[in-house]
Amino acid sequence: MTEQFDVIVVGYGDAGAAAAIEAADRGARVLVLDRAYGGGASALSGGVVYAGGGTAQQREAGYNDSPDNLYNYLVQEVGDAVDDATLRRFCEESPAMIPWLEKQGAQFRSSVAPYKTSYPTDRHYLYFSGNEKAHPYRLTAEPAPRGHRTVAKGLASGKVLWTHLSRSAESKGVTFVPLAKVTDLVIENGAVAGVTYRVLDQKHPKAAQHRAMTKRTAKIGNWAPDLVKGTTDKIEKIWREGSEERTARASAVILAAGGFIYNKEWIAEHAPQFTKISPLGTPADDGSGIRLGMSAGGAVDKMGNVTAWRFLSPPSAFVEGVTVGLDGRRIKNEDLYGATHGNVLMREFGGKGWAVYDSANWKKARSQFFSQTQIFHKLQALFTFTLGHKRARTLEALAAKMGVDAAGLRRTVDEYNAGITSGAGDPAHKEAELCMPVTKAPFYGVNISDDASPFSPIPGLTLGGLVVDGDSGTVKRADGSLIPGLYAAGRNAVGVCSNSYISGFALADCIFSGRRAGRHAAELASTGKVITD
Repeated sequence: MTEQFDVIVVGYGDAGAAAAIEAADRGARVLVLDRAYGGGASALSGGVVYAGGGTAQQREAGYNDSPDNLYNYLVQEVGDAVDDATLRRFCEESPAMIPWLEKQGAQFRSSVAPYKTSYPTDRHYLYFSGNEKAHPYRLTAEPAPRGHRTVAKGLASGKVLWTHLSRSAESKGVTFVPLAKVTDLVIENGAVAGVTYRVLDQKHPKAAQHRAMTKRTAKIGNWAPDLVKGTTDKIEKIWREGSEERTARASAVILAAGGFIYNKEWIAEHAPQFTKISPLGTPADDGSGIRLGMSAGGAVDKMGNVTAWRFLSPPSAFVEGVTVGLDGRRIKNEDLYGATHGNVLMREFGGKGWAVYDSANWKKARSQFFSQTQIFHKLQALFTFTLGHKRARTLEALAAKMGVDAAGLRRTVDEYNAGITSGAGDPAHKEAELCMPVTKAPFYGVNISDDASPFSPIPGLTLGGLVVDGDSGTVKRADGSLIPGLYAAGRNAVGVCSNSYISGFALADCIFSGRRAGRHAAELASTGKVITD
């Protein structure tokens, strides 16, 4: 069975949906194939879109941002992940990203979280979701809140955002086929001309059972995949035994099938220091989309870039202590975004470290438990306040319990306290309002290592992928030439977030890169003009 379309999208998260919408808006006949039921890691995410440069929500909140100011900040995060022209275009298009999402049905608000948090409560939908206020980022750009959380209750923001995008795509005539795993690209005369895929038809006798088990394990599998491995193995067996092969042809194929955090072999090969983190995504984030691109000659880059999230807050008072490695050295200023601080922890301290607080700080954090936390924050903080900490009357005794060098810890804490009390400031340049002396016994230590506890994991995802052209999203070969008819978006591709992750940046890149690929693929389908260099 062979089907004919103009554009085929592989993967139906936010990147795939954005690509499908743009292509359909330009008259293309679009087929979307997804290994599951759509949504992927996007639907399981926090639904935060990193946008700035002067969005309506920023203005309503009283912040004056501009594309230039956004660029001055992001150039520090992005580095060489994309060329300068692509980053500038991302910043210039950023203010219009939120209105485009609103056009698809999503909603955003301007209520700013007044405290440091990794994710706001339902009272707030705009927040400082990155390193905007932290050293050294604040030195070259005026801080502005850019984390635009999709309006929804609790943890549903990611699902709500993707649902709006998928409904919009399908209302435009996009054909969506679930449980369809692409096995090969169809290549003719050096150009990609379609895909071969296996699909479990929705009329299959076990299709309903497959859907029920998938729905039941999706969220918990995102945070603790080992707990549901038996069920996920059964899900895979149903698909494997009941699927059938089909072929679809098109002028362009867009790969948007997610990263490879579930591919243990690739993680061990490319980022061995991250093998102990908890994979954040779905089992489909196994690199299959990247592998398809490589099979056509596509080059990859940034494969060793994995983001590991060790958030200290909320409660926000947990940012006010000090974090140290096993030798007692300060890890970094604690007001850095959790993935930025976590990257230093993983790469420079072997993934081993502790957060240290005194009694006044501990009491303050406990007082913030109910007002600053979502349900998943509450569960983690509850563990921290009960079983998940060490306690001692002196820093030296605490160091012994933590397995940290006592002299190193004492030196770090003394330098921190001296900077605060003298007025010179924190030696690590943490924002003054987040600095609190660590002086009052008893003292508390919280394990922030990569193997700290199943109740306090370090989740993460991959940032590298296929190298693409900055203007079109077309996949590149190692020699820099382009592969006609093949595009990549989201975590299948190297994008603006491939060097440094901050909340909302990956979803923003999904929208940006997905729309870019969809526009260009539709143009290719309508004109037949193939760019080869």
